Amino acid sequence: MTFYHSKRRINSVTKAAVMTITAYASVSNALTPRNINTNNNRRISTPALRVSTTIPVPPPTTRENANPLLVPPIPPPQQQEEQIIDPPKLGTVAKMLPQETWDIHTPTSLFYFAVDFLAVASTMTFLHTVVTSDNYHSFPLWLQAASVFPLQILTGFSMWCLWCIGHDAGHGTVSKNNKWINRIVGEISHSVGCLTPFVPWALSHRKHHLNHNHLERDYSHQWFIREERESLHPAIKASYLTRNVQLPILYLVYLLAGVPDGGHVFFYGRMWEGHSLKEKVDGGISSLVSLVTACSLWHAMGTADFAVVCFVPWLVMSFWLFMVTYLQHHSDDGKLYTDETFTFERGAFETVDRDYGKWINRMSHHMMDGHVVHHLFFTKVPHYRLEGATKALRKGLEERGMEGFYKRIETLDFTQEIVRQFDKNWF
Repeated sequence: MTFYHSKRRINSVTKAAVMTITAYASVSNALTPRNINTNNNRRISTPALRVSTTIPVPPPTTRENANPLLVPPIPPPQQQEEQIIDPPKLGTVAKMLPQETWDIHTPTSLFYFAVDFLAVASTMTFLHTVVTSDNYHSFPLWLQAASVFPLQILTGFSMWCLWCIGHDAGHGTVSKNNKWINRIVGEISHSVGCLTPFVPWALSHRKHHLNHNHLERDYSHQWFIREERESLHPAIKASYLTRNVQLPILYLVYLLAGVPDGGHVFFYGRMWEGHSLKEKVDGGISSLVSLVTACSLWHAMGTADFAVVCFVPWLVMSFWLFMVTYLQHHSDDGKLYTDETFTFERGAFETVDRDYGKWINRMSHHMMDGHVVHHLFFTKVPHYRLEGATKALRKGLEERGMEGFYKRIETLDFTQEIVRQFDKNWF
């Protein structure tokens, strides 16, 4: 990943999630340019986008000759002039998209919400029925774990799909004109169904959208400069050794410990700076709903059953959430910006569409394969319009000779890819 500043260039910056209790933070690794796989049999190169008038783009490296610890020397000032090539403005992109892209149809939104809520309720109820059965308790411990694991995966995936509906509610795209429909759907989907306080999450997530790929102002993930790694806290360096083991718990740490954005259950940190007491009380309602839901289920089921029926599926959901978020904001030719070089469009076009397969894309409400359009118009396009809008965007960019700005990577091996990327992108 390349970091562009008006005065200097650092080519070994990447974005990694910082979500450990005391120091579950991510330290970036250099990303070297590579071809982006767009289908099973074909690779195309994505052209580098030049974003600074004072910084040249070096010749591409290969995996064989790349040295992530080597920072190329900065050429003399007279050799640093480069032409700015900006992505299209929002108005230009909007003209590429069909008119139905902007149609937020509340009954359609509520239909998807109902389907996913019933999926979570039915899978979790079935899982609880199995766990409380006599046959289950007659099994040895290893067989108990093996017998419920597929159901835990299914329940966790259902929770992830419901989370995506709450994501729409957080952007106001469940209902265009009725904010209370968005609020109720968001509270049920997130605060109850996914134990994610809706209002605090929506607050930090909006700040992520407004500052995507900004070195310092971005939310959800934190960016580090590898050349400054020696100045990092020893605990952060130590977390490198267990980076992949942390994957299932990173979202839990993000919500509870508030790393790096601030607390989503207990309010502190940068996400709450400048916000009024009224806003904090409003966020507190969502946190209270999540806490009451979790405590009620815990009390009704007991610790062991709660862990099996609720907590493990929640970890599966959080793994999906982290995996999707991480991969759609990381690519080998991705770029970061500072105050001097950042624009909304530049950050949005650093987002990556990833293809997880037809049915996973659909059940996940095109969260992965429609993310570029989502970042461009995050308060205007509901999830069921993303597929058509993305096709129109790709066609429009191709017609204008701008296809190099769009990134799409086939990621059918997504579980292996997140492990590879997270392992490679630290240090």
